[in-house]
Amino acid sequence: MKMDEFEEWFDKGVTDGLPVVPPTRARVEAMLAATHRARDELLGEMPPNYGRVTVEKAAVNAVMAGCRPEYLPVLIAATECACDPAFNLHGVATSTHFSAPLIVVNGPVRQRIDLNCSFGVFGPGYRANATLGRALRLLMINVGGARPGGISMSTFGHPGRYTYCIGEHEEASPWPPYHVAHGLPPGSSAVTLFAGEAPHGISDHASRTAKSLAGSLGWSMAGLWNSKHFPLYSHTMLVVGPEHARTFAEDGWSRDDLARHLHGTIRVPYGTLLPDETHGEGTNLRFGKTPPGADTLVSKFPSVEEIHIVVAGGTAGRFSMAIPGWLGTKNGSRPVTRPIDEADRVWVTAHAAPPEFG
Repeated sequence: MKMDEFEEWFDKGVTDGLPVVPPTRARVEAMLAATHRARDELLGEMPPNYGRVTVEKAAVNAVMAGCRPEYLPVLIAATECACDPAFNLHGVATSTHFSAPLIVVNGPVRQRIDLNCSFGVFGPGYRANATLGRALRLLMINVGGARPGGISMSTFGHPGRYTYCIGEHEEASPWPPYHVAHGLPPGSSAVTLFAGEAPHGISDHASRTAKSLAGSLGWSMAGLWNSKHFPLYSHTMLVVGPEHARTFAEDGWSRDDLARHLHGTIRVPYGTLLPDETHGEGTNLRFGKTPPGADTLVSKFPSVEEIHIVVAGGTAGRFSMAIPGWLGTKNGSRPVTRPIDEADRVWVTAHAAPPEFG
């Protein structure tokens, strides 16, 4: 008796615990038609096993995840980010920490593939978000070898390890898109990869000035990692809800103004960060032979540059989300931004998906 085609892929050990779409030759060829790049082009070596990721392997895993062909250029850019040594996927994938690669998409490609940037942005309901994040995870498993309990040793993990992909809500943002603020041209599309924990929700329905709202968000973030971890070990992403972003804009604050304010004001005296009988954890501040004085103020955030701010989510509700990262030291992970291959935009704009993917 022939094995069920979906059960077969579980037996092969190539799933994330959910059923996958069988990657038939026809499906993979239809996926590859979405890019001008050669099927054997090397996108990088994927940690922790440093398997060689080709365009074809990306296409196979995109099919398995349930992607439409027009999503492939986004996955290719995300894969290149993941293989960049600056991202340090080896550490992210093998650590006992909780982090997972978060894909943040900017630019016109968001509309072309119907990527959710608004209500429920971190949740279910949108194929592009769900399958793009999942495709990267499948590549991590099937090419990088990051299987839980074997090489991937996260104590808890988090649901973003199934899929973790959002778009910046540029239309509701008072600020330039994140990728433009980081040097890419307006009108381009890009992917940023950030090694993040699960989102930590922050509610503030009362603050009506930029200063009070910034303090509310910042002091809510003071407990990230641990309430005595000043400064943080990591980069941090603050996902500002559109209503909160509007409050900052009405007072003339830029994204950089907010980051500078958080770094400059979310500070506590060094003496309060030392371990004691009621709180055994202590500051991770590195110092020379002489520690700072007890009254020396220590910032929660290592630097302004390690605070990353995007606008996303629905336009109703005064909420924001904080996402702590994985180690931000020289041996840790830095967010990586890459443009989506502009040559693939023609296909995405001009072609409809084959009926098999409809």
